Amino acid sequence: MSVLIKICGLVSVDDAALINQFPVDFAGIVLFYEKSRRNCTIQKAQTILQALRPGIKKVAVVVSPTAAQIAAIESSGFDFIQIHGAVSDEALRAADLPILKAFNVSDLEQYPRFHADAQTAGYVFDAQEPGSGRAFDHAILHTIPRDNKLFFLAGGLTADNVADAIRSVRPDGVDVSSAVEYDGRIGKDPQRVADFVRAVRELSNG
Repeated sequence: MSVLIKICGLVSVDDAALINQFPVDFAGIVLFYEKSRRNCTIQKAQTILQALRPGIKKVAVVVSPTAAQIAAIESSGFDFIQIHGAVSDEALRAADLPILKAFNVSDLEQYPRFHADAQTAGYVFDAQEPGSGRAFDHAILHTIPRDNKLFFLAGGLTADNVADAIRSVRPDGVDVSSAVEYDGRIGKDPQRVADFVRAVRELSNG
C-alpha cells in the first residue's frame, strides 16, 4: 500500500528545508485566515514555495475563499487549492487549479456537490475543528462512496496512530500538521516529522 504524505501548516523556509529531506508528497500553506496561528501572507507563502524541492505538490489552504483570493492563489505558484468551509459557485468557477475539498464531521452533506464537480481532484476528511490535532471516529468515513478522486485522511494523526488509521480507512494519503510541530509553538519538529514519515512508509513498504 503506497500512501501519500501531506505536511500542512508550513510557516517558514526552515519548514520547507526540513520536509525536503523526507519522501513527502504534498505541502500545505494556510492563506487568508488570520484566525490561524499558521496563517501566511501570499508574499511569505511564495518564499516558502520557492524553497520546496521540485516534486512536492504545493497546496494553498483556505477557508471560504472569495473569487479574488482564488485568483491571487492561481498566480502564486501553487499546484492545488484546499478549501475548507462553504464556497460559492463564483469562487469555484474562478479556480483553474485542481481543488481538494476539505470536510469535517459536521459538513459531510456537502460531499455530493464536490463528488460531481470535475474541478475537484480530491477530498480531505478532517475533524470537527480542522488544525486542532483532534481525532474523530473514522467509522464515519466507511459510508463515503469512493471515486477516482484523491482521498486524504486528516485530524489527530500521529506517528503512533497513523498506521492503524490507514488500515481502517485505506486512504490515498494522510495529512498532518500539529502532530509534527514543536511543543507550544508553530514550526515543524525534525524528529516528529521523521517519526511520522517513518510510520507511514514502513506500513507502505510492509
